[in-house]
Amino acid sequence: MTSPALTATVDLGAIAHNVDVLRTASNAAVMAVVKADAYGHGAVPVAKAALAAGAAELGVAHITEARALRAAGVDAPITAWLHAPGADFEGAVTDHIGIALSSSRQLDAVVAAARATGVAASVTAKVDTGLNRSGIAAEEWDDFAEQVAKAHAEGAVTLRAVMCHLARGDEPDHPLNSEQAARLDAAAADLARLGAAPEIMHIANSPAALTRPDLARDMVRPGVAVYGRTPVPELGDFGLIPAMTLSAPVALVKKVAAGAGVSYSHTWIAPHDTVVAVIPRVMPTACRDCCRVASRSGSATASSAGSAGSAWISWSSTSGRTGPGSGRATRSNSSAPGPAAAPPPRTGPTPSARSTTRSCPRSATAWSGAT
Repeated sequence: MTSPALTATVDLGAIAHNVDVLRTASNAAVMAVVKADAYGHGAVPVAKAALAAGAAELGVAHITEARALRAAGVDAPITAWLHAPGADFEGAVTDHIGIALSSSRQLDAVVAAARATGVAASVTAKVDTGLNRSGIAAEEWDDFAEQVAKAHAEGAVTLRAVMCHLARGDEPDHPLNSEQAARLDAAAADLARLGAAPEIMHIANSPAALTRPDLARDMVRPGVAVYGRTPVPELGDFGLIPAMTLSAPVALVKKVAAGAGVSYSHTWIAPHDTVVAVIPRVMPTACRDCCRVASRSGSATASSAGSAGSAWISWSSTSGRTGPGSGRATRSNSSAPGPAAAPPPRTGPTPSARSTTRSCPRSATAWSGAT
């Protein structure tokens, strides 16, 4: 059984533009997060484009992702922060990959790797300041701080940074954001008193990088914003440009009358007489969030409309005609009506000079969430 090809075209010029937007908004260095194959955009080309545009460092979830970048010739600083038991810390140390630590157990394993390889490990203390996910718990912090300071004094590790993840970053005015920053500042002060002051601090994710420059510290750590998705839609697009365009063959075009529902549960109701195009390919959720779908009449956002086997786009007409090419494409859900907005001015390279085309796998897989 086969299915029509779904093609993803990644505009590396948009990646460069978005890095510049983030650096300007935060007035800080940028660690571009390229985990999960750069959110499906291609880790190696995106990493190289982000670095060329001025990103200072790269961030990934797993050591295997960081080592793949090293193997592809990326020599910039890379930090990996999620480690299952048995993680290849020796490989990370040998490849000069920064290792973010969430527990004393991980610290012990990294110190052992450093001694086995004869290379000091570059580590980041990842502090749980309120997300209550990974990170060093508050009740474990004092013991961890003493242990990492001892390892630093012995030369087994160098303390590159302290970091944490914001729990409410997409709510810029939420008081927890400032509380988490204060807890991270206190952790850095503890390490300094123990003689192991970190070189840098980073806390700000995509929304904080764009809306809370007071949280920038030395570096911001954006994920989805690098790829052009606004992290706080109610505040606009911040001048970001979506980097991926999806295209696929259209299987069927048909007229739909005003008031008629489309697809399962009729989750979208036609506000006027219109035309829908059926694409025999499901759009993964992350693609719908991050990407635009090119159509013959312009740019549109496709919706799976509850279907496991097709996506659809509707066209509206300002001239009284309907059908492809007769007007601008519109968003195909009732929460975002109206013509698709024109992209903001570009500051990076032109897309024709900095684009790559990728064929998506037949079975779409949603990638990991925002950083």
